[in-house]
Amino acid sequence: MPLRLTSRSYRARVSPGNAIGTAMIALASVAISAHAGAQPAAKVRTIGWLLQTAAPGNDAPRAEDLQRSLRDLGYAEGRNLRIEYRYANGDLARLDALADELVRLAVEVLVTSGEPAAIAAKRATRSIPIVATEMTADPVKSGLVASLARPGGNVTGVATEELWPKRLALLRELVPSVSTVAVLWNPANAANAACKQEIGAAAPALNLQLRDLEVRDPRAVDSALAALVKDLPHALVACWDDVTLAKAKTIARFALEHRLATLAPLTDYVEAGVLLSLGTSLSTQRRGAARYVSRILSGSAPGDLPVENSQPKLVINEKTLQSLRLPLPVSFQVRIDEVL
Repeated sequence: MPLRLTSRSYRARVSPGNAIGTAMIALASVAISAHAGAQPAAKVRTIGWLLQTAAPGNDAPRAEDLQRSLRDLGYAEGRNLRIEYRYANGDLARLDALADELVRLAVEVLVTSGEPAAIAAKRATRSIPIVATEMTADPVKSGLVASLARPGGNVTGVATEELWPKRLALLRELVPSVSTVAVLWNPANAANAACKQEIGAAAPALNLQLRDLEVRDPRAVDSALAALVKDLPHALVACWDDVTLAKAKTIARFALEHRLATLAPLTDYVEAGVLLSLGTSLSTQRRGAARYVSRILSGSAPGDLPVENSQPKLVINEKTLQSLRLPLPVSFQVRIDEVL
């Protein structure tokens, strides 16, 4: 029978006053410590992240948000987590091929940013769990889930309510003189088509006339704004898309130069200088995505995890408000969640 070495057995057999005994005790302690330290390496979990955005260098804050949130939940890149990133660089037509790449890598969870990426991922796999985030359209209407409470299938994630009637009403309340609104949207983005449709349905009740500004890439934003100078609207509204978000500062500067109000669905636009938003922030959605990834890696089925509806926040840019010299009604003030 092999001899089991323990500190206790050595102390019982060897006198501490004996030099040889002391050495043997020390050697036994080292052996026991080495055995205790030889634990199996932590299993490395692999997730894929499919993004519509440009090169990783331009997307560092987005990556850092997810990485930090996953670290807080016990998953750290380089230790027990590997993230395979795939960027479409604004070309939504590439999403299907990139989703297929991640499926072939057999990632354990597939995180997506934006509705087009989520739809591409669902086309690519019905077995790998998908955590869809940065969604602004109803995931039920887009066919991603069966219901918010019981998604079913392999998709869950974080979404926001359809709030365009409320957003436009807030804009009209803050700037009663608004009657014409130019809408910046990307026709290549299915969620933007839903955004435009919702704005169009809400506009008549508020006596708003709309102008469509199709922007498929950042250069198109510059061209669309330049064309507006000949016949300015009273306000600019941006549907959430990587194109309009990348040009949010340009949109905000143009609007201030021509004294136009601006409205968007995400706090991120207000941080760039847009006047007003009612919705969530991308960092909030990414933190939610990390929680879902953690639960799925722990064994939860995505179809059993209800889609999280982020609590909308009314956010206003104080500097922009002052530059436009707009009074802030008391009834409006009490509803503001954050002033930037």
